[in-house]
Amino acid sequence: MNDQAMRKQEVLAKVPAITLGFWLIKIFATTLGETAGDAVSMSMNLGYLAGTGIFASVFLVAVIAQIRAQRFHPLIYWVTIIATTTVGTTMADFADRSLGIGYAGGTTLLLTLLIGSLAIWRWSLGSVAVDTVSTAKAEMFYWVTIMFSQTLGTALGDWTADTAGLGYEGAALVFGAALALIAVAHYRTRISSTVLFWAAFVLTRPLGAVVGDFLDKPITSGGLDLSRYAASAVLLGGIALLMSLTPHRAAQTAH
Repeated sequence: MNDQAMRKQEVLAKVPAITLGFWLIKIFATTLGETAGDAVSMSMNLGYLAGTGIFASVFLVAVIAQIRAQRFHPLIYWVTIIATTTVGTTMADFADRSLGIGYAGGTTLLLTLLIGSLAIWRWSLGSVAVDTVSTAKAEMFYWVTIMFSQTLGTALGDWTADTAGLGYEGAALVFGAALALIAVAHYRTRISSTVLFWAAFVLTRPLGAVVGDFLDKPITSGGLDLSRYAASAVLLGGIALLMSLTPHRAAQTAH
């Protein structure tokens, strides 16, 4: 394939290449989603439903901008990811606490929705690999799946830290170890890279959730009791720094 054809395929890719920088930014973004979501719903006393409405509106605007873009834009992409983490936080909290279905019920429901989204995506387009996200239809499946994964991650993180009794630090160690095992499997086994990607994508969310809770929850609950606003600002600065230091390139579409 000549250079011109390769450049054309890079333009068609609408999601970033999966690198170490991608995962670091993702973890920061998921942690920010927890602190920012709690800041709006709890510190501002707007409640989970209002918080969900606010962040869902931001998410819809960001997704429309992402889909309408002709090529991969790192800023638009990561704003959309952050929007999914914040709305995922408030949505999971609303389902778990306001609707009273509990962490276990919320986790089960969201896991079912996530698996269903992946199954319909694969049935419709033949693949759920990120290097196939080059059309508006594929992007819609991609972002719906991400939304479910982010919301599931919040519920799973809360369930592990609270119901399972591991606490924020213990839960962070569990999810960190699980991600390390996925990394080893990527390099040492023949397990599908697509399966490992989505497993890692889901697990970074509960990791971010419990780290975020550790930062802003009261000391009596096992947290550091930091200001949600300050923690969110520091995390946002960390994302900006990582984005400035990380080379950004679009994933090449499957060919």
